[in-house]
Amino acid sequence: MAKRYELSDEAWGVVSDLFIETHGRGRPRLSDRLMLDGVLWVLCSGAAWRDMPERFGPWSTVYQRFRGWRNLGTFDQMLKRLHLRLNEQGLINLQTWMIDSAAIRATRASSGAGKRGPDESADHALGRSRGGLTTKIHMLCDAYGVPLRVLLSGGQTSDINYAQPLLDDESIPNTRGRPRKCCRWLLADKGYDAEALRRYCDRYRMQPVIPLRTMKRKPKPGLPRLFDCPKYRQRNIIERMFGWLKEHRRIATRFDKLAKSFAAMISLACPMRCLRHLFSYSA
Repeated sequence: MAKRYELSDEAWGVVSDLFIETHGRGRPRLSDRLMLDGVLWVLCSGAAWRDMPERFGPWSTVYQRFRGWRNLGTFDQMLKRLHLRLNEQGLINLQTWMIDSAAIRATRASSGAGKRGPDESADHALGRSRGGLTTKIHMLCDAYGVPLRVLLSGGQTSDINYAQPLLDDESIPNTRGRPRKCCRWLLADKGYDAEALRRYCDRYRMQPVIPLRTMKRKPKPGLPRLFDCPKYRQRNIIERMFGWLKEHRRIATRFDKLAKSFAAMISLACPMRCLRHLFSYSA
C-alpha cells in the first residue's frame, strides 16, 4: 500500500514508461519512482526542498530530477496520456466545459529572478493586485472536474484576455477519430462577459452560458441571447476544482521564482486529479 503523497502501484503502471531510467557510467541511478514520490511530497506538503525526508534520498538529486522532467515537459505528457485513457472510458465530458481563474499569493522570496531561457516569461507570471504580489491561474475543465488546460499570468491580468488562448490549443485525444477541440456549452462568470468571446463561441458553434454584467449596452439587431440559468449552476464544479488544487500547499502559496517551475507543479497536480478519476470510477 502506498504511503501518503506517494503513487500507488496501479497509478505508476499507467505512467511509468514516461520516466525512462538510463544507466550510464558512475553511480547507480536512483529510482525514478522514488524521485517522483519525493516531488509529490514537496507538492502536497509545501515544504522546502531541503526539508525533504531522508527516505527519498538527497534532496538535490530529487530537485535535479524535477528540473529535468520540467524541461522535457514530462508532466504535460502525463496529462495527455491520462486524457486519452479517460476519454476512452467516457470519463471526460465533451459537451460542457467551463473556464475560470484563481489568484495565488506569492512570497517575497519568489520575486527577483532574472530572465531564464526563451520559454520563461519576462515578468515570471507575477503581478501586483489587491492581494499584493500574486500569480493568476487560468483553467479550463469539464463538467466532471477533469482539468483540461492551465495557463499562468500576473495577478493584475484580466480574465477575458486568457479565455481564447485557453480554448485555442485545447484538444482531447481520441483513438477513434480527430481530437475534440470544442464543446457544446461553455460556462463562465461575469468576468468573461465580452462580445469577442461570444463571437468566438459562435464561430465554433458553442453556446456561451455567461451572465451579463450590469452596464449600458447598445441595442443590437437579431434575437437576444438567452441565459440558461439551470446549466449555469454546474459552474460550481470548477470552483471546487480550484479548492482541491489549493489543498496542495506548494500551489496554495507560490514559492517558486520561475513561472515554469510553478507551472510544472500545477502540471503535476492535474494528472493526480485525473488518476483519482480513473481509478475511483473504475473501482
